[in-house]
Amino acid sequence: MFTYQVAGRLEGRRVTATVLHPGVVSTGFAAEDVPLMWRVLLPLIRPWLKSPERGAATSIYLASSWEVQGISGRYFANSKPKTSSKSSYDRAAAKRLWQVSADLVGRGSNG
Repeated sequence: MFTYQVAGRLEGRRVTATVLHPGVVSTGFAAEDVPLMWRVLLPLIRPWLKSPERGAATSIYLASSWEVQGISGRYFANSKPKTSSKSSYDRAAAKRLWQVSADLVGRGSNG
């Protein structure tokens, strides 16, 4: 939602905003506080997790590819544009998110 709001606010300024899902990546993120269920499941699903390099591929693609130059306000997965969740397109909720975020950082209605 936030990225879609940013993209709309930057329209016409030669700046793009995209959002992506890297996939389920095998990293050490939150490794120090793993719930019991994940300690049991992780060894079983680890072979299907992406390597950190593969997980970074969409980010690298969006940051460096001429193919996506000028594309803004889109969601990507596996370096391809996709449709994000239905709720991410809720304009009223996105506007509230923007306002709450602006208030939290002291930008108020000017953000």
